[in-house]
Amino acid sequence: QVQLVESGGGLVQAGGSLRLSCAASGRSLNTYTMAWFRQAPGKEREFVAAVTSNGISTYYTDSVKGRFTISRDNAKNTMYLQMNSLKPEDTAVYYCAARTYYSGSYSSISDFGSWGQGTQVTVSS
Repeated sequence: QVQLVESGGGLVQAGGSLRLSCAASGRSLNTYTMAWFRQAPGKEREFVAAVTSNGISTYYTDSVKGRFTISRDNAKNTMYLQMNSLKPEDTAVYYCAARTYYSGSYSSISDFGSWGQGTQVTVSS
């Protein structure tokens, strides 16, 4: 199974930017659809964005469209999340995940069988 490690989180002011990375080991990422999820305190983990194995198609939750960009570099076995125009409501632990089952929905959390440990993103107002 693929092992995933996130990095790039931190504290940023509202309107600022961060770039998260998800580095994989153990297996090549190039056969996996990958995604970012996030979990705010007291809330359930939610879908943020996904990218297909070839990087051609991307999907976003409505609240981040136009602000976040998901991408991947299969040669580096790494996925990214560029986050611009950050808002306090983006504060959460961000997780990357590899999809191991396809139910027909790109946002279904149960489809993702490999997870990183998470990286904290805090946006101050």
